[in-house]
Amino acid sequence: MNKRKVGAGYESLAALYLQEQGFVILFQNYRCHIGEIDLIARDGDTLVFIEVKYRRTDEYGAGEFHVDKRKQRTIYKVAQQFLIWNFPEGNLPPCRFDVIAIDGEDRITHYSDAFIK
Repeated sequence: MNKRKVGAGYESLAALYLQEQGFVILFQNYRCHIGEIDLIARDGDTLVFIEVKYRRTDEYGAGEFHVDKRKQRTIYKVAQQFLIWNFPEGNLPPCRFDVIAIDGEDRITHYSDAFIK
């Protein structure tokens, strides 16, 4: 199985987990010319941009440690583009950036408001 299919499977697992927590999934694999965001969801009134990281082993560190500053900048830029296209009048909802880490035993760890400001 290729990495994209594996990633999509774990993104779906993360989406199911979030739905069980009361989130409403708006987009999975949202893409634009800048990059992509794994999941975009609503948590109450808050718009949440979510990066999903799966690691079969922690030999090279847990998944959440692979969302580095460079990746965060890309996600910020994609989120900005999403907001411009979807809220042209302004009136932006509160937003946050979460990380879902999934390990080799399919354990999910959810980091809310995960990006360092």
